[in-house]
Amino acid sequence: MEYSHSDEELIGQPIGYWSWAAAKAVVSRTRGALAGLGLSQPQWWVLARAAASAGEGRTRGEVTEVLRGYLDVGDRSLGEEIDEAVVRGWLVEDAAGRLRLTAEGEELYAGAARLQDELWAERHAGISDEEYLVTMKALQRFIHNTGGRAWHH
Repeated sequence: MEYSHSDEELIGQPIGYWSWAAAKAVVSRTRGALAGLGLSQPQWWVLARAAASAGEGRTRGEVTEVLRGYLDVGDRSLGEEIDEAVVRGWLVEDAAGRLRLTAEGEELYAGAARLQDELWAERHAGISDEEYLVTMKALQRFIHNTGGRAWHH
C-alpha cells in the first residue's frame, strides 16, 4: 500500500479528517455487505444482541440500552429496526416482551456473523495486533483529550 504522505507529513495530518474517513469507509463497506443479506447494520446489531442472550431473550429496553450509542442511531430508530426484524420473521416477541431469534433469524444471524468475520479479516489485512492496539488506544485518548464520549463512558 502507498500512504498519502511521508511519515513526517503524516504526523501533521488532522486526526479528525482521517478518523472520519476511516469510519466512513468501514461503515459504508459493512453496510453494503450486510445489505447484500437483506439486513441493515442496526438490524444486525439487534439480531446479535438477541443471539447473545443464550436463548433467554432480551427486552426492547435491554437491546436499546446497549445499542443506543452505536453511531448515533437513537432509541426511536432502534425501535423501528426491532419492529422490522419482528415483521420480517427474524425475531419473535413473547408475552413478557422478550425478543428471541426465530429459526429464520438464527440462520440469517449465522450467515451475517460469518460475513462479519470476513469483513474483520479484510479490514485487518496487513495490520498486526500490536498496531491495532496502538491505534485503538490513540483513538480513545483523542476522545478523552477532547472531552468526547464513546459507548464505554
